[in-house]
Amino acid sequence: MFEGPVQDLIDAFRRLPGVGSKSAQRLAFHLLRAPAEEANALADAIRSAKEKVAICGECFNVSEGERCKFCRDARRDGTIICVVEEPADIVAVERTQEFRGRYHVLGGHISPIDGVGPDDLHMRELIERIGRGEAKEVILATNPTVEGEATAIYLASLLKPLGLRVTRIASGLPVGGDLEYADEVTLGRALEGRREL
Repeated sequence: MFEGPVQDLIDAFRRLPGVGSKSAQRLAFHLLRAPAEEANALADAIRSAKEKVAICGECFNVSEGERCKFCRDARRDGTIICVVEEPADIVAVERTQEFRGRYHVLGGHISPIDGVGPDDLHMRELIERIGRGEAKEVILATNPTVEGEATAIYLASLLKPLGLRVTRIASGLPVGGDLEYADEVTLGRALEGRREL
């Protein structure tokens, strides 16, 4: 559509996940209209992130050093490990302010259709980490999708023989939801995960 640097910028945005052609075009033209300082600040932030951000050697979260802030925090409970698919999932768990343990990031989920098997994820490292020490419980907090469930079931089969408590996050109805609009799987899980009041 456009030529030269404008099209290059649109194409660069379009390669980002979740950004379609129209969004890429909107972002590109926003940057072209923005003051040079704003565009340069974005470029500097991207450059800095690529240069300084690494992967934590313990849990595979993003980090500025060898270990992420959760692994460095001595106040966190090392006996409980919450297993998530991606680093962004840690943010969701932390927002609850209910979890004070450590994390382990798998780097995705099992998906044979996409060619992702257990060996492509950080499962072996999780087993090694548990073998080294203090973990007594592993919470499987993979997404409630077919792939997330398959990943949780596979991991549970690996972890249970190690003699620790293996739990799965509950799933069910969202706060403010109506029963009549819930699908049978979600409602069934809500009934399974019920608790005493």
